Amino acid sequence: MKIRNPWLIQALGFLAALAVRLWVGTVRLRYRPLGVNVGPHRLNFDQHYLFAFWHENILLAAYHYGRPDIYVLISEHADGQLIAEMCRHLRFRLVRGSTTRGGMRAVREIIRLAGKYHLAVTPDGPRGPRRQVQLGVVYLAARTGLPIVPMGIAVGRAWRLHSWDRFALPYPWSRASMVSAEPIRVPATVDKAGLEAYRIQVEQALQHATDIAERMAA
Repeated sequence: MKIRNPWLIQALGFLAALAVRLWVGTVRLRYRPLGVNVGPHRLNFDQHYLFAFWHENILLAAYHYGRPDIYVLISEHADGQLIAEMCRHLRFRLVRGSTTRGGMRAVREIIRLAGKYHLAVTPDGPRGPRRQVQLGVVYLAARTGLPIVPMGIAVGRAWRLHSWDRFALPYPWSRASMVSAEPIRVPATVDKAGLEAYRIQVEQALQHATDIAERMAA
């Protein structure tokens, strides 16, 4: 059942953020860069990036990358509202929209912000298919000039929801790993065929980073 009452969504978002801080904070994280070091504990990066991670790993990403210089793209679907409220309490700034709803407005807002902030997206969201990159993230990279950093995230032990993404709820005090792949730059002049080629490249890099993270967390 979808939750649509705005007051209830706000309350649940606050409680979810509190639970993430207390619960996910017990998870022991290892980080490994395959390219530039964009580890979650670095205060400053050498430039602005577009971080991409699978939708199922939002909890770990939100906990470790909840910082005011990162904007996260959250769907305007009803399911996205709860995640948006949680992210606000975790210090993320938000852009609302997706490839299926509010898309052009979100793109204009992202282009405006790209020179000053980082961006985080779930390229298989908001509705899947699971672990399949959509063209939207490549299009955003071409329009903003931000290099895509595929982020592989894995948890050694987790409960999995019966959702399209098999959303991960880490066991308390379990082990997790995060792997950042080499940044991928998409030229502004890329054509439709080129967008698909870069989409495949991003998907392969993200899956490779995820495979390494899963072996580290096992």
